[in-house]
Amino acid sequence: MANEDHDAFNEYLATRGVTRRDFLKYCGSIAALLGLSESVVPQIAAAIQQGAKLKPALWINGGSCTGCTESAAQADYPDVAQIVLEILSINYFETIMMAAGKSADEAMAETIAKGGYILIYEGSVMQGFEGQSLFVGGGPDNAGSKTGLQVLEEAAAGAEAILAVGSCAVDGGWVAAHPNPADATGVLPYLKAKGIDKPVINLPTCPVNPEWIVAMVVDVLMLGKLPEMDDYNRPTLIFGQTIHDNCPRRGHFENGEFVYEFGTEEEAKSYCLYAVGCKGPQTYTNCPVVRWNARASWCVEAGSPCIGCGNVDPLKAGGNWVDVGAPFLNRSRDIPVAGMSVQPTTVAAVAGGVVAAGLLAHGAGMVAAGRTKGGAPYEEMKAYDRKAKAKGGGK
Repeated sequence: MANEDHDAFNEYLATRGVTRRDFLKYCGSIAALLGLSESVVPQIAAAIQQGAKLKPALWINGGSCTGCTESAAQADYPDVAQIVLEILSINYFETIMMAAGKSADEAMAETIAKGGYILIYEGSVMQGFEGQSLFVGGGPDNAGSKTGLQVLEEAAAGAEAILAVGSCAVDGGWVAAHPNPADATGVLPYLKAKGIDKPVINLPTCPVNPEWIVAMVVDVLMLGKLPEMDDYNRPTLIFGQTIHDNCPRRGHFENGEFVYEFGTEEEAKSYCLYAVGCKGPQTYTNCPVVRWNARASWCVEAGSPCIGCGNVDPLKAGGNWVDVGAPFLNRSRDIPVAGMSVQPTTVAAVAGGVVAAGLLAHGAGMVAAGRTKGGAPYEEMKAYDRKAKAKGGGK
């Protein structure tokens, strides 16, 4: 990079209260997030500095609450991640861009016509009512207006890579939760169904972590290829380990020390939240490592059980984290039965009614045969549960 460009970039950072040292430190954290050594920090810095020249981007919203936008623009002080997103030449970002109406549409159309951009898609893909559940430009009676489906298909056609940010964009998220009246789905399943073959990088959680967006954009800019991904199109470096693997409360889990009720001594001691519904053992994200809000904290550190918003199965109907993880403050989860979502206790009651008669008959036979004497004593609960109950923390 020419010296004048280098100086201009440093001045750009300085006007936003960020030093060159802060910037390089951030590039180091991105390297770690991408699984690279510190030796590539200069390359990452160069890729970011030249980002606006190399790769324009479009940020489009489907059926969303704009929570992912809020996450990306969360800082009320100069934030390096926010600055990186600013310099990556996001030519269209309908939620926060100054342009509106015709000028905004033109900015998107010009970018699509040139091609070679990154598409960042937030929110679910609204298929319901022949796509008329989401319109851009007023509605079916307005000339030039388009459905959200048309906007996605046109933008996806010229994109080099697509980032589906947030769980709604990955598998429909909240919007696709049962009974899903808008027939919401994710970007990947929708494009597959339409025969549009474009690389999609899924970044779930509700909302998405802005650090992950920057890491993936830098990865595409610097390496020119997609990251290694799992079966759900999630980058393995971000979604390769469970929250439980890196949770600071894991020691309490190993010791059998759990919170059974909020407001108790166990909660004050930051015991493991598994018993009150924490989905950390089955949720694959690096939230405990990257954390949120400029790495200040994250859900479990703030005292909340993990509710599993990183869990996705994009190509499976009903595989969104809301249907799979609810109820959030309970270890039980809904089970789909004959098109309905019911609790395991309900299933057990029904099944129990069928099995009970057989068990009673079997028991009567055992008594008659004199085969019910002796045997190992039955343990009503685990030792650590008895201990917790004795202290008044269990139920």
